[in-house]
Amino acid sequence: MTEEKKSLNFIEHIIEEDLENGMNTSNLRFRFPPEPNGYLHIGHTKAIGISFGLGLKYNAPVNLRFDDTNPAKEEQEYVDAIKEDITWLGYTWDRECYSSDYFQQLYDWTVQLIKEDKAYVDSQTAEAIAEQKGTTTEPGTNSPYRDRSVVENLDLFERMKNGEFDEGAHVVRAKIDMADPNMLMRDPLMYRILKKSHHRTGDEWCIYPMYDWTHGESDYIENISHSLCSLEFKPHRKLYDWFLDQVYSEHIRPKQREFARLNLSYTIMSKRKLLKLVEEGIVKGWDDPRMPTISGLRRRGYTPASIRKFVETVGVAKRENVIDVSLLEFCVREDLNKIAPRVMAVMNPVKLVITNYPEGQEEWLEAENNPEDDSAGSRKVPFSRELYIEKEDFKEEASRKFFRLTLGKEVRLKNAYIIKGESVVKDDEGNITEIHCTYDPESRSGSGTEASKRNVKGTLHWVSIAHAVPAEIRVYDRLFNDEAPAGHKDKDFMEFLNPESLKIITGYVEPSLKEVQPLEQFQFQRLGYFNVDPDSSDNLLVFNKTVGLRDTWAKAKPVQSQNNNNKPAQNQQREVRAIEEVKRAGKKYTNLPEEKRAVLKNKIIEAAKKVEIEELIPLYNTAAKKVGTRIATTIALGIVLETKNMEPDELAIAFIQKGIEDGNELLQTEAKEIAKKYSIN
Repeated sequence: MTEEKKSLNFIEHIIEEDLENGMNTSNLRFRFPPEPNGYLHIGHTKAIGISFGLGLKYNAPVNLRFDDTNPAKEEQEYVDAIKEDITWLGYTWDRECYSSDYFQQLYDWTVQLIKEDKAYVDSQTAEAIAEQKGTTTEPGTNSPYRDRSVVENLDLFERMKNGEFDEGAHVVRAKIDMADPNMLMRDPLMYRILKKSHHRTGDEWCIYPMYDWTHGESDYIENISHSLCSLEFKPHRKLYDWFLDQVYSEHIRPKQREFARLNLSYTIMSKRKLLKLVEEGIVKGWDDPRMPTISGLRRRGYTPASIRKFVETVGVAKRENVIDVSLLEFCVREDLNKIAPRVMAVMNPVKLVITNYPEGQEEWLEAENNPEDDSAGSRKVPFSRELYIEKEDFKEEASRKFFRLTLGKEVRLKNAYIIKGESVVKDDEGNITEIHCTYDPESRSGSGTEASKRNVKGTLHWVSIAHAVPAEIRVYDRLFNDEAPAGHKDKDFMEFLNPESLKIITGYVEPSLKEVQPLEQFQFQRLGYFNVDPDSSDNLLVFNKTVGLRDTWAKAKPVQSQNNNNKPAQNQQREVRAIEEVKRAGKKYTNLPEEKRAVLKNKIIEAAKKVEIEELIPLYNTAAKKVGTRIATTIALGIVLETKNMEPDELAIAFIQKGIEDGNELLQTEAKEIAKKYSIN
């Protein structure tokens, strides 16, 4: 097998095999088929990425088809939102299709099946039909209406179409086999009566086809070559093929294949549950930045590139698994680090007065926009005698490990001067209202003086009070404080709502942000990544926190009880302990003599066998000075790739190459070993 073949996922292998067996590339056509009954969420991005990604890989068209067969739940609002989301993600569809376009053809095919005695009208209640289905170990029983004559069935079906019956009076069922071991084959429903207006066809129809009858036939009508769907539809494949057998005559016969859904920790993926959050006012709509919807992520400041990278990193799998949400946050951090301009904002202000700075004087200092982007240029920020700094950046008395401002010690103000804490002013309750300090006039950043080159351990961000622009800052956190909020049989998911998921504060930002536009993204230095909310106006700037500069949840994860009999939970905890063991080993790796280091390396190797690749990715961005952690991560990466029979992706390759270029010999050795094995230059 070639290296190229190794890198293919299992769906690409299926397509390559079809092409080798005679299928023409020009006959490839894919589709993304959302039901317009809610907004797309992060779980859908995997299906979107797979279908549109295959379209790009094979230069094949991709249809956007709305499976709009249930007017009780579907709305034009959802159609419009879905189109906007897919476009924002950067994908373009070939044809915009609707299952409702095929209602007449589906009706005509149903008439033909009735004539062939392969479908019939059942007049039982839904409860009676369900009871007759049987179980996985017991066959079902035939409906008393199963042997109705063709003439009677045709008459009833036409009268259903003409609106003569109430909802629930009749349904149409396929006549297959009530003893089939696959319960979906036990005379499945094809049509039901729904006297509701459809968002596209209005009141033209009062009977609507069921999903299983509609989906495969829509694929066939559109000449879809590969019908890709999530794993829960695997049992439906037999029925999908049976329905196709009844209508297939020529053209491309669609092939259904299934992949694992994208499940994310701390997240709800059910549209029904997401709708409940909206309807009960827990969130402020489908695009609330706490929602996992694409529109919510967009409003929060996520980028299309970060979401696409996340989907690419997760990959295509055949088995269900849960991806830690920290991987998604890592991807957006990585992207914003490259593109987001750096600015200064203070969210919890306290007044700082530079007592030896001339009153009434101001100067405009040079500030770099983005050190990761040479073309980003610089801007001017105003400096004056009175500034705002963060309250937590000052302590009257502090330990030697506190590297921010305290009395008698020096720190640097970002892009400005070195200052020294001198005294404080307090109110009647003992709260600090002002910090007084002095500055070294010769220490301005970038001035080239000896004083400017002095090494002080702390650097603070700040905003000039005279120039500060007030802003509403919405600090968002995860909506749920449980890793699997919907995974508790005895508890409602609403019990795990995080009461700290939104804090609204008034902060101050530098004046360069006065003219910002909605959805523009920035790094508030030392605070995190933020973007401009559409609620912003000329009178009030509103910012949303997208993500912090580092993962703060990793340290806060609760340790589950060792006596827990829930096996999946035990497995999940074992994985958490394994990655933590790798991290702990890294912290002391370079401080040990060779013999003890060898023992520790073996521990890293054993722990890495229980680690998932997604857990390593956030460690790729470990600071260069934490070389021990980088070494441990490199060792673990090699083991994970080997034990999981994986090829390194772009992120892993970049991490390995960075290790080779590092000045630490131990790190170089580990990185070179992986590079040699996987032919990384």
